[in-house]
Amino acid sequence: MFIGVVGLSIICFFAVMIGTFSGVSREEMGAGIWPLVVTLPLFGLPLAFLLLIALLIVNGVRRARASRAGSS
Repeated sequence: MFIGVVGLSIICFFAVMIGTFSGVSREEMGAGIWPLVVTLPLFGLPLAFLLLIALLIVNGVRRARASRAGSS
């Protein structure tokens, strides 16, 4: 899930850059699929950061429990 969110956000980020460089105006970016493409990295990248923190916490708790169970 983490990799999917990061990958989609980066693809959308590059799509906005390519669209801007190819001459898509601000008015054109307000129509069609562009609003979603523009706003997805704004929410996707912070969400991916929170998912990474959660993954690290869950992994740390799992290793601590495994180490406690192994020493008993």
